[in-house]
Amino acid sequence: MMNTDITILDNLIALNLDVKIWTARKKLTHADFGGAELPPEELASLGSKKIRDPRELRIFGTLKARAVSLLDRTGVRFLGGWGIPEDKADEIVAELTTIRDDFLNAKEQFLNRYDEAVKNWIVQHPGWESLIGSSSVSADYVRNRLGFRWQFFKLLPPTDNAVGHGLQDEVNELGGTLFDEVGKAAADTWKRCFEGKDKVTHKALSPLRSIHGKLAGLSFVEPRVVPVVDLLETAFNRVPKRGHIQGSALVMLQGVVSLLRDPTTLVAHGQKILDGRTHPKFWPV
Repeated sequence: MMNTDITILDNLIALNLDVKIWTARKKLTHADFGGAELPPEELASLGSKKIRDPRELRIFGTLKARAVSLLDRTGVRFLGGWGIPEDKADEIVAELTTIRDDFLNAKEQFLNRYDEAVKNWIVQHPGWESLIGSSSVSADYVRNRLGFRWQFFKLLPPTDNAVGHGLQDEVNELGGTLFDEVGKAAADTWKRCFEGKDKVTHKALSPLRSIHGKLAGLSFVEPRVVPVVDLLETAFNRVPKRGHIQGSALVMLQGVVSLLRDPTTLVAHGQKILDGRTHPKFWPV
């Protein structure tokens, strides 16, 4: 990848997603087995015990996954979080706020029935009342271990070049990270929507439009992104507006997806277009 100008930070905001989910697990101890002989720790270690039905916590993992998916569609992984286009910040906050509200509502519902659910969990496991009951924690304890928040950071490079060297390295990797993320998304799209198909519906375009939106929003990160954005726009314009997509239009889309899922070839394609060379072979004349 080429060195990236640090000034791209003028258009980028770093975002950290901080979601806490209680695991409802505690470490098993020797006492839990009533003094039975156990192997030494260097040979085997004890696992954990579930003190609540883990199925009741799935909603929190689902909501976290929704937030991660949102940020992956819009931003690029950066500094342990995401780099988000600054002009998308308000839109991101609105969607994260909706997910956070769902998370907090689920949290209150979970805590409101907490004590009763603990009793039910004990009833479901006769003979193990002591194991579960001795490890139970209060609803207030759990309340502090369920949380959904995020922080935005505006990065300003240090004036001292030596001090700012590490940040420059991270910025230089952004283009490569972006193309790698597109490659993974395209590989998933290929398997779900295009592999082995002789016709597809317009729903197959949805993940490609998501990839296009991500690249268009982050086009300032790397010059070779722009030709890929143009490639996708041209592809969208060449598919029929109604009915199934098949024949030469499908072959074209399959070629585009194949290109997208190979980051090395995708970068080379972007460079060729910047150099004024032709479109890939699958492109219809």
